[in-house]
Amino acid sequence: MVRNGRVIQASTCAGALALVALPLWSGACLAQSAAATDPVLREKIDAQGRRIDEMRSRMAEQLAELEQMKRELAVQERQYNDLRQAIGLGALEQARGGSAALADPRAQADPAQETPSAPPPGAPSPGVTAPVVATQPVGRRPEQDERPPEVAPIFDQPGVLTPRGRLIVEPSYQYGYSSSDRVALVGYTVIPAILIGLVDVRQVKTTTQTGAVAFRYGLTNRMEVEVRIPYVDTHTDTISREIFTGTAQDRLFTTSGKGLGDIEATLRYQINDGGADKPYYIGWFRAKSRTGRDPFEVTSDCVTRCVENLTGTGLPLRNPTGSGFYSAQLGVTWLYPSDPVVFFGNLSYLHNFERKNVSRNVLASGKQFLGDIKAGDIADISIGMGLSLNEKASISIGYDQAFVARMTQNGHPLAASARSTLGSLLIGGSYRFNDKETLNVTLGVGITRDTPDTTVTVRLPITL
Repeated sequence: MVRNGRVIQASTCAGALALVALPLWSGACLAQSAAATDPVLREKIDAQGRRIDEMRSRMAEQLAELEQMKRELAVQERQYNDLRQAIGLGALEQARGGSAALADPRAQADPAQETPSAPPPGAPSPGVTAPVVATQPVGRRPEQDERPPEVAPIFDQPGVLTPRGRLIVEPSYQYGYSSSDRVALVGYTVIPAILIGLVDVRQVKTTTQTGAVAFRYGLTNRMEVEVRIPYVDTHTDTISREIFTGTAQDRLFTTSGKGLGDIEATLRYQINDGGADKPYYIGWFRAKSRTGRDPFEVTSDCVTRCVENLTGTGLPLRNPTGSGFYSAQLGVTWLYPSDPVVFFGNLSYLHNFERKNVSRNVLASGKQFLGDIKAGDIADISIGMGLSLNEKASISIGYDQAFVARMTQNGHPLAASARSTLGSLLIGGSYRFNDKETLNVTLGVGITRDTPDTTVTVRLPITL
């Protein structure tokens, strides 16, 4: 008992307290003694203990659910980073100076979210103590993007390779139109201003439509193979005035041809890992067959357009759908990300293999032996830049120039063949409908006289 603030021996409380320091402790002893004799109070204490145990169980379950949510969040963040790498956003974010380690607050420890440590044994508990859970960082640092950024393709070679195990089917359609004037002079001149002889003027208009389907498959994340199967439909109109007749009326000579074109196969390999202000290099090799109808198979008519056998064997009665030569092309494609644009280009060399013992068909004359024929090799260079407008649309502009060597016959250059330069200005746009379908449109305008006046190409790659 306590009297006048002094501590004395207590003989009650059934030995629960040896010393009483405060009046409150004395009241606790009395309550304990009363609880031992009062069953109602004891039942309330037991019920409260059961509620505390239930609350502890619920908190343990909630902590387990929280850990599960953390694991799911880590998986989702890894998937998110993989998607960013697939669409080429990692290089763009690095180019803008973003750092995932500094921008992500979850990568740093938050003192307010740390779990308090357990109290030492024997210390009074302030309340319900939750189990101690070790804090771990959620997610991971984004890896460096190894794939080049996507741009609107305007050249034949794509810049982004197909991921491993993926198949892309790309149907395409190309429309081309070209017009040229040809003047043939047969005779002799007395002075440079006076010609004695014949003048044959022809205007040739050619329309070419090519429908193709390409299959691209990713062997690895750095290598893909492509097979392209084209179908060609050409139409040529030749307008001229008949010579020897003195007429002023134009005549039209029309030829056409359609069928399977030359099937191609291409192998591409990404050489290095580019990034912000660091170029990507993709090497590629293309082999072209001659499955299409070549120019030496069609029959030429010497009666329709011949000037007494002085200007050749006339015009073909049917247009070819192939080049007539096997060829191999080796090149490299480069892409240089520089926020907010991407610069890109191609450098390639095409070699045409020589054909032995070639002959052509002439109407009413049979086969005419030509010997060994080799088409001129082609060196090609192109450059352009692409700009992303938003997450789905992008535009590109570029220039392509090809240098064509002379054709040879029996090891010697043909007298009628000459070197030519083909230059085209290309403008393209791309729109991504979803993750599997993208529409690409390219407009080409001929710069040099030997280049088609205009070409329009539509591609729709579909990822399976």
